[in-house]
Order: sequence, then C-alpha cells, then structure tokens
Amino acid sequence: MPDTFVIATAGHVDHGKSTLVNALTGMEPDRWAEEKKRGLTIDLGFAWTTLPSGRELAFVDVPGHEKFLSNMLAGLGPAPIACFVIAADKGWQAQSSDHRDAINALGITHGLVVITRADLAPDSVDTTKAQVSAQLRGTTLEAAPIVTVSATTGEGLPELISVLDEVTATAKSPAASGRVRLWVDRAFTIRGAGTVVTGTLTAGTLTTGDTVELRGETIDRTVGVRGLQSRNSTTNEVAPQARVAVNLRDVPADDLHRGDALLTAGAWTIIDTIDVRRTMGEPLDSGIHELMAHIGTAAVPARLRSFDADHARLTLDRPLPVQVSDRIVLRAPGSRNVFAGLLVLDVDPPELTRRGDGARRARELAERPIEGDILAEVARRGAVERTVLTRFGLQVPDDEGLPADVEDVGGWLVHSPRLTAWVEATNSLVSRELAASPLAAGVPVKAVAEALLRTPDTSRRRSGETKRDASSKGKVQPTVPLPDGTSTAIRALLGAIISRAGLETADGMVRPPGHTSGLGAAEAGIAEIERRLAADSFAAPEADDLRELGLGARELAVAAKAGRILRLGDGIIVSPRTPAQAMRILAGLAQPFTTSQARQALGTTRRVVIPLLEHLDGRGWTRRLDTTHREVVR
Repeated sequence: MPDTFVIATAGHVDHGKSTLVNALTGMEPDRWAEEKKRGLTIDLGFAWTTLPSGRELAFVDVPGHEKFLSNMLAGLGPAPIACFVIAADKGWQAQSSDHRDAINALGITHGLVVITRADLAPDSVDTTKAQVSAQLRGTTLEAAPIVTVSATTGEGLPELISVLDEVTATAKSPAASGRVRLWVDRAFTIRGAGTVVTGTLTAGTLTTGDTVELRGETIDRTVGVRGLQSRNSTTNEVAPQARVAVNLRDVPADDLHRGDALLTAGAWTIIDTIDVRRTMGEPLDSGIHELMAHIGTAAVPARLRSFDADHARLTLDRPLPVQVSDRIVLRAPGSRNVFAGLLVLDVDPPELTRRGDGARRARELAERPIEGDILAEVARRGAVERTVLTRFGLQVPDDEGLPADVEDVGGWLVHSPRLTAWVEATNSLVSRELAASPLAAGVPVKAVAEALLRTPDTSRRRSGETKRDASSKGKVQPTVPLPDGTSTAIRALLGAIISRAGLETADGMVRPPGHTSGLGAAEAGIAEIERRLAADSFAAPEADDLRELGLGARELAVAAKAGRILRLGDGIIVSPRTPAQAMRILAGLAQPFTTSQARQALGTTRRVVIPLLEHLDGRGWTRRLDTTHREVVR
C-alpha cells in the first residue's frame, strides 16, 4: 500500500486555504451550504489527492475565523503535518499569529508555508515572505519551506506539489503496530449502514471486525467495527497515517461527540489528572486557574495548579486517554487566543499533601525528559508492570536497555534499592517467626505479603510518596512498597522476592530450604501416640494421656500438618490410616447399619465412633439416612 499522510491547513480567515485545497485535489472541502453561501469555512473540511511519487495526501481544511478557533484546533490537533497559509495581498494578520501559536503549542515540526493569491499582489510577495520568516522565528515551523502560488492561475502549484513530496518524504513513519487512538471529529448516521465516525488515524491499524473501546463525553463501552472507508473507498484495513471513516455496530450516533476516542481495548490510561510542562505561551503561575484544554479533537474545561512558571498539575473536567509526551493547547475563558502550550510529563502523578510538595514536584518535573523517565516512574512505585508503563505512553526498553537501578523481576520492573529492602524484610520476618515458633512449618505466604505491604521504604523518598492517615494522628505513613492485590503478576513478583531471599515456598508456607517442622521435645510423645494407634487404630488417646505425653494444641497442630496424626472433632486423635481401615470393616456390615453396630464392629467407644462416622460422611464415603442409620456409599 502507498504511504498516506494527513495535512491540516492553518491561517487567517479568507487567505485562500479552501481554494488552495481545491486546486490541489479537485475537491471542494467546504461541506455545509452556509459555508458555500458565505464563502467562509465554519467547520472541518476534507479532501485528498495522490502525489507524483505515489504518496497519498489527505487534507483537513480548518476554519480561519477567530470565532471557530475550537474547530480549528480539533482539525489541527491530531494532524502530524501543517500547511500554513498567508495571502500575499493581505500579509500577516491577527489569526495568523493565533494559528502559528497553535501549531507551536502542538509541537508540529513537519510542515510548509504557502503564500497564496500571488496573482493579486505580486509586488508584495517578498514583503510577505519577510513577515513570515520573522513571525515564525523560534517556532516549530521556523525551518519550514516557503512556496508562492496562485490557486486561481495555477502559478507555483507544480513547485508546491514537489515540496509536498519532500515534506512527506522526511516525515516520521507512523507505527502501524502501535496502539489505536482515533480522536473523533464527526459522528453521523448513514441509512442502511448505521453510525459512522471519522478521524485522523495517527498510529495503529484498524481492521473490519475489530473490537475497540469507545470513550467519550457520555459513553464508555466496547464496540465492533462493522466497516471501514478511507479516501471514500471501502477497505478491510486502514493503517496510519490516514483519514478514516469507521462504521460502528449497535451505537447511536447521538451518543457520540467530537472529542470522543476509539481506542485499542485495555491499552490506554483514561485519566483526568496530569502533570505538565509549559512549552510556550503565558507563565503557568500567572494567576489564571480555570482554562479550556484542547487535546486531540477534545475541548475540555480544566483547572490549573501551578508549581512554578513552567510546571503545573492539570485537572480535566472529564477523563481522557492521555499519554506521556502528548501536547495540549490551553485557552483562557472568553479568549480566542492560545494561552499556553503544554507537554504531558506524568499521567499517574503522586498525591501532594505536605507543605512544600508543589515546589519539590516542580524540581522533579524540571529534570524529567520529554519522552518520560523510566527510572522515576519505577522508583516512585517500587515496582510496576511493563504493560502499565506502556499504557502511560513510555517506550520501555528490553532488559539490556533498562536504566541503572531498574531490573526485571517476574515480569515487573523493580527499583533495585526497594528490591533489596523487600528481600531483607522477608528474610528478617521468616527468621523472626520461626525463632518464635520453632514448631511451625514456615511462615504463610499471605503473612509475608502483608508484612511487605507495611514495610517502610528505606530508599530516599521522593515528593508525594508519603501520605497522612487520619487515624495516625499526624504521623507520616510509609508508601505501600509492594503493589496490593492477588493477581498472577503480583504472585509472580512475590515469588521472585522470596527466591531472591534464598527461601522456598511449599504448601503455602515460606521457609528456608530443608526446614522441617521440628517437634522438639514433643517428638517422643507423638511417636508414642503413633505406636499405640498402630496397635489399635480405634483406641484414640484420652485427654489425660495427651497431657502426660506433653502434647498440647500447638504440638498436635504441627503433627497434623506434617501428616503424622489426624484430628477429628472434639479433640479425637487417630492415625491418618484410621478412616480407610474403618471403611474396610464397615463395608462388611449389613447395610444400612446403626451407630451402635459400627461401634461394636470397630471395637471402640461412642466418643470415637461418632466423630469418625461424621468424618466419613464429610468425605462422601458413608451416607447418613436418618438419625440412627448410615450406609456405605458404593
């Protein structure tokens, strides 16, 4: 398949953006009758063409009027390439600056500048070029090529097409195998087909029959992909970058809105609180807190908590699928200008509850690289699954590429100092418990896990890693260093910690290799009970006999755990072989039999026979028919 690229236009109203797209594609991007009547683009328009190289272009034409800045941002937000348009006969104007700032805030580095309407003001072309160069200095489009054209006469269009080929040739190749996040810019119904949404696919591949998540303003569910179209042609698969129309199963179009998103199921963190860095615009500590955040095609009210001029926490009015390195445009209420551009640094930020946490957090964020910090993410949590960091949008290297002090343990990325603390805590716990209870077979795995959940982090604490508990009377509580839960992954992490501690797990108990549940002084007493029961399996010792032999509840529990005795109800002690021996005798009786007949056949007492028969009932070997009769289950 030929490579496809999506290009969004930008520029002041009435500078010829739609006319230029029409000249390049032969398609009219304005979709609404009102747009055609007024000669003014109001909403997003779409058109496409194929370059001489075979690369396919899809244009998103955006409105230039200041009243429709939100619509413009919805078209520009997901686009990887920008085509900035300036009319030669009008030069740089107010919305030119606003659109430049939006491109800069979104971090769009690939693009070109087109000076249009050259036929109307040929003497102004050089002046306009100088204006453009001055106004783009220091922005992401500073080095963008500048082409002069007249869409009416065709002058410069061949050069423009050549430049488009050059720009797309150097654009970053999208990840066809990546996660899908399709920001919805339109939702409508087609008779006979149902609901259709459109958007710019910048990563991942969509296939007919896929099941995807649909997250949005009023919807949160999985949906099936019934059909796909790209460039007005039906297809079974769409790879990035492309404009795509997705026919969805069983979801009303009225439930969908611009700013909703189609996502790879289970692959994204849906979050409403993020930590950010200012990339351009007004200082974040300027005193404005209520803003509008533009992310993808979404426009969401947000509250800003500044840490300093360049770093802040942004709380969105509703959760969105956001990842590290995403770009956000902020607008102030009532303003049609860009307030600031933001870079997302953390989509799972820590709680900030102590005095001075904001300043400490600012210093941490100032050191964080654009692509995220694997070490910081792992160190703050102690351990985190690789898949979690991938959902955050981090590129997680293989084991050889992991940062120092980070290692893979049981499928988890673990901070080495924290791992050392866990191993030491586990060894200490097992040694202490077995010293206090020498008869124990080990320490229950659950007890080890609970102890690790309470283990203070001995490594240097980072901002936000501790919290105050209302019941602690102001005492700072340690961060939970071991992830809580009972998942297979957590059990694997716990097992790896136990192994690193040089311990083993058997029958749900953690113990040193070769450890046995020693009976110590009680060994002689248990051996005597075994001797007596070997002589008569149904002569269960009396309570006085057990006391004389020094066998209390703890010693009997250890012996039972070791399989040396069997404890029945009411303190009856028999051999583990006693039930099978009883069954051989009871099976020879006339069926059904009474409790008295069983007592006589076994040669024992009611004290023994009643709990023994109840034990056999519980195992399903005998069946009680009424208050006095039982039978052997054949």
